Amino acid sequence: MRDVSIARNYAEALLALARKASDTAGWGALVSALGDAVAQDATLRHFLEAPQVSAGEKNVVLGKALAGKAAPNFVRFVQKLVSNRRQMLLPAIAVEYHNLLDAAEGRVHARVTVSREYDAAARESLTASLTKALKKVVVPHVTVDPRILGGVVVRVGDTVMDGSVKRRLERLRTALVTAR
Repeated sequence: MRDVSIARNYAEALLALARKASDTAGWGALVSALGDAVAQDATLRHFLEAPQVSAGEKNVVLGKALAGKAAPNFVRFVQKLVSNRRQMLLPAIAVEYHNLLDAAEGRVHARVTVSREYDAAARESLTASLTKALKKVVVPHVTVDPRILGGVVVRVGDTVMDGSVKRRLERLRTALVTAR
């Protein structure tokens, strides 16, 4: 829990810098790429974790690697993370950055389960309906699960909206059994 709140604080600072640079999307892509690299590249992870390599040496390497690819303030931000021994929080900072950006822009991510693959028009219609219902821009992440038989199950955070045929049949079954 402590790491999440620390990552959120750094993400807030990064978002403020990105807004100042008028490039929240670009900085989001950079922090995501860097966070993914730390999470997935064992060589980079071992280099950043190595106590025998000083923060100064790590900062020189990162400065050279990011030169020309990232804004100087972004590079200084990453170097400050290294100086504060928080470089391993980069994946969490990336997640928190995008959460903050989504909240600021009125966007939510919804996990949508459908029984069969939707075409582009049906996806757009579903997105528009969810956006209207939730009064926020919805980014759907659609998965197909034939076990729901039909309809849609939508999960936004802790809220589940189950409009599946399977759920309706279960309710009907319960109603018939209790009516006996």
